[in-house]
Amino acid sequence: MKFHILIFFLVTLTYAYPHVSSLRPAAAVCHSPDADKAACTIVTEQWTNSTWRAAQPGAVQWETFEAWPERNESCYIENLPGIPCGQGRISLYSVLAQSAAHIQEAVRFASKRNLRLVVKNSGHDFLGRSATAESLQILTHHMKGTRLVDDFVPEGAPKDGGEGAAVTIEAGVSLRELHTAVGARNRAVVAGAANTVGAAGGYVQGGGHSFLGPWKGLASDNALEFTVVTADGNLVMANKYQNSDLYWALRGGGGGTFGVVVNVTLRTFDETPVIFTTFNVTTINGNPNYWEALTQFHAAVPGLNAANGAGYYYITPNFPLEGNLSASALTGYLVFPNQTDPAKAQELFNPLFSKLNILAGVRVEYTSVPFPSIRVFLENILLRDDKDATGTIRLLGSRLVSRNLLCSTQGASRLVSTLRSFEFYPGRTVFGHIVAGGAVAANGQTIDSAVHPAWRKTAVHMFIEREWNATATLAEQDAVRKNLTNVEVPLLRSVEGPQAMGAYLNEANAYETDFQASFWGENYPRLYKIKQKWDPTGLFIVRRGVGSEDWDEEGFCRCT
Repeated sequence: MKFHILIFFLVTLTYAYPHVSSLRPAAAVCHSPDADKAACTIVTEQWTNSTWRAAQPGAVQWETFEAWPERNESCYIENLPGIPCGQGRISLYSVLAQSAAHIQEAVRFASKRNLRLVVKNSGHDFLGRSATAESLQILTHHMKGTRLVDDFVPEGAPKDGGEGAAVTIEAGVSLRELHTAVGARNRAVVAGAANTVGAAGGYVQGGGHSFLGPWKGLASDNALEFTVVTADGNLVMANKYQNSDLYWALRGGGGGTFGVVVNVTLRTFDETPVIFTTFNVTTINGNPNYWEALTQFHAAVPGLNAANGAGYYYITPNFPLEGNLSASALTGYLVFPNQTDPAKAQELFNPLFSKLNILAGVRVEYTSVPFPSIRVFLENILLRDDKDATGTIRLLGSRLVSRNLLCSTQGASRLVSTLRSFEFYPGRTVFGHIVAGGAVAANGQTIDSAVHPAWRKTAVHMFIEREWNATATLAEQDAVRKNLTNVEVPLLRSVEGPQAMGAYLNEANAYETDFQASFWGENYPRLYKIKQKWDPTGLFIVRRGVGSEDWDEEGFCRCT
């Protein structure tokens, strides 16, 4: 039995260590008995600001996971002011870590007293693994150290074992901060384009897809070394020369599971120019040629991807216009690294556009823009703002779609037919990420890591979002969760069969069934053994993480 937090011990910790503070949910200042009008105004203004949320120990990015629906505990600004706030899944206390020593103190304290422990950097996690009820939080957000070297030599490597140019980042560095640091030195790094995703945490430990993936692989493919606080409170180095099993697990095995990463070293690359292309395919809502256009697009994806094209697209069959009018839209963009000629990029799209232009009622718009470097591209396109829009309630359902499917005669049609069976309210979107192929596929021949092997066969990572209002009843919330888990995600799985591919563990259903196969496939037994070696008592248990099946849903009690 893992006992709930014992307040006496945590109060003792607060007095002993000034970097420890008690927590209330961020919106508590808007409700009795904690109401503070001035503070509530600030919280209300910042509620959907990811940068603000990242810095708050009492918040995560998606308010979905601040609540504890099984206990009917929530604390939303949308709730009536007179309704008291429940603590929900917000930790009771937080260690505001600024060093490895702070993390070690917290881990030893929690281990000795059998406390529920959770790690948070920015809280940007679609499965809610940065928040756990009745827990002690380790907040790594303020650990911002960054160091670039021209030839990184891992600990324990021979003198000639240099890995080339690299950057070492501490646990609190965000993807935006990472791109800024390497860009200032005329370097590039495989990383996503969100502002407040923590680079060293769940992002790289979950695999880490990127618009640069086809060019240089997954983020985890380029992780050279981790410094980790393990469950016994020790500080260890994990790379291919020492603690290689832990190194294997941290590259794709999931964040918050094998220890607390203090820093990670990532390979960097010479800056390169890019071509940025955008496309917009529209019809009047109800035109059946829209679905044929989607089929033609997905059949063209492998060819675009083979030229290292990567990016994101959005399928919105019911896009509201003025009045009662609505359109059906496919919008998106692809990035082609190490390219300077927009005409060459357009040549790649021309076969697709030729097929779309003969479809009645289908309109195609296309643009392409060259950028001299990845840094300039990010500053002007993907990271123009310093925050992401978060703070809402949402759950995801996802699936990796294989190149073999889209290259087969009826594969694209089968995928689109399945998508067409979903219910599309006005504005509801299916998201497609073309972030694999190329080096992601090729690296599977030379890199042995915990990443699901399905990534090496993937053409598209596809997901859907589902939501409810903050004032929704528990029955209404449960209906959404069950429909996503028991109806919609199985539909996505059915396109290629339940065991054929998998799901990206960082952007998936928080209630995923058979998550071991979905997230890790054949790698799971090895991951489970490594988990038992490095964390035999289950100090680090996260939702749908390795070993979580041995515990109840909240990670309090062992089930076996």
